[in-house]
Amino acid sequence: MKELSELKAPGDVRYTKEHEWARVEGDIIRIGVTDYAQDSLGDIVFVELPQVGRKYAEGEECGALESVKAVAEVYMPIGGEIASVNSVLEGAPGLVNSAPYSDGWIAEVKASGIADMEGLMTCDEYIAMLKGHKQ
Repeated sequence: MKELSELKAPGDVRYTKEHEWARVEGDIIRIGVTDYAQDSLGDIVFVELPQVGRKYAEGEECGALESVKAVAEVYMPIGGEIASVNSVLEGAPGLVNSAPYSDGWIAEVKASGIADMEGLMTCDEYIAMLKGHKQ
């Protein structure tokens, strides 16, 4: 596993305590899992994507990541309707490992309310939370 100082946590996204991220891109919110999450799981071998058109509540399970070590649920960082999914992950799930904040994104959401993003952690708050988890 990476040392905390090696983990990436971009400042232009918001974070959840379950290690998902959300980035505003126009009127859409792009979501994925953090560098910490993918590093903890190890090599991702399968991604279960959410259903396009389905509405999910904030915190609701919307997919899963399967690695050689474990299966981990993916939770919605913000409530809304799935506008699109990153279907490239079906054939290249390792993108979640190699590029969690860019090519490894999971879905795009039509948010119920952009103001809900304010309830998510900033980069500094997320790093502080991780420091609390690391021994």
